[in-house]
Amino acid sequence: MKIFVTGGGGFLGQAIVRQLLTRGDAVVSYSRRAYPELEALGAEHRQGDLSEQNHLIAAMKDCDAVIHVAALAGVWGKPSDFYKANVLGTENVLTAMQYLEIPKLVYTSSPSVVHPGGEGVEGQDESLPYPNHYLAEYPRTKAIAERMVLTANSNKLSTTSLRPHLIWGPGDPHFVPRLVERAKAGRLRLIGNDNPLVDTVYVENAADAHLLALDRLSPTSPPAGKAYFITQGEPVTVSHFMNSILAAAGVAPVTRRIPKGLAVLIGGGLEAIYKGLNLPGEPVMTRFLAHQLATPHWFDISAAKRDLGYQPKVSFDEGMQHLAASLNKRQAKALSH
Repeated sequence: MKIFVTGGGGFLGQAIVRQLLTRGDAVVSYSRRAYPELEALGAEHRQGDLSEQNHLIAAMKDCDAVIHVAALAGVWGKPSDFYKANVLGTENVLTAMQYLEIPKLVYTSSPSVVHPGGEGVEGQDESLPYPNHYLAEYPRTKAIAERMVLTANSNKLSTTSLRPHLIWGPGDPHFVPRLVERAKAGRLRLIGNDNPLVDTVYVENAADAHLLALDRLSPTSPPAGKAYFITQGEPVTVSHFMNSILAAAGVAPVTRRIPKGLAVLIGGGLEAIYKGLNLPGEPVMTRFLAHQLATPHWFDISAAKRDLGYQPKVSFDEGMQHLAASLNKRQAKALSH
């Protein structure tokens, strides 16, 4: 098959592209900037924005299926930017697919679309409803887009949505580097007195789930029109997760804590300051981030196992070993220069 992957140059996107190429699929990657490393792997990379409808249609032509990974992620930013990238971008992908009569779409969503914010989620399945209010634009716009994707499911266009949670692994350009940087600067804290359980997913497992969904998706298949949580299936405490990453990077563990109420208060104050003064960048703390770090959020993945045949191939400990090896290799390369 010839698979069109939006956001193929991103962390998860590259893992999906690599796995597709490894098994013999042809891949067209679509991202806003050039990624020569993808072309070196054998992918056809086309540069463009999801807002460029005609360019998107031209790039998608002759493809058999789409994996829509591209999104604007983060805990802070302009609402219009999130809406343009996540909602209008997804709408354009659907329009292009319907115009070209491409029959299969696997959409990358997030468990945050059903996370109520201040409350925890423990072991619940996909029957969890969308909340009425969100503390950040990312989950709000991703929820709109996910509903759009699932509503578009029909006899001519089969759609499914995957919700990988806290993706990590070698090559992560965002979460791991930020965590390590803050720890080294002494600005990392655990929030609250509890040690809540959270789900995570190793990047190669998340990518594998997308291929499994793609292969099983058809108008009459169980995944059609449904969403699935994708995780390691082995929740860990927030402190264990963070300190495992720090250990892989050779950094001392974080032990200092601040009360949850104080973190939420600080987050709300910083949000008001950043909005009022129109400051660049993002606050070191937001209400959404405070609640994410202080409440449990882990999920039942039995539906993904049943309908997709999903089973995490790389365990949490194995993934951390791969991450440590990658970080050590990068550090040695940097020192050699």
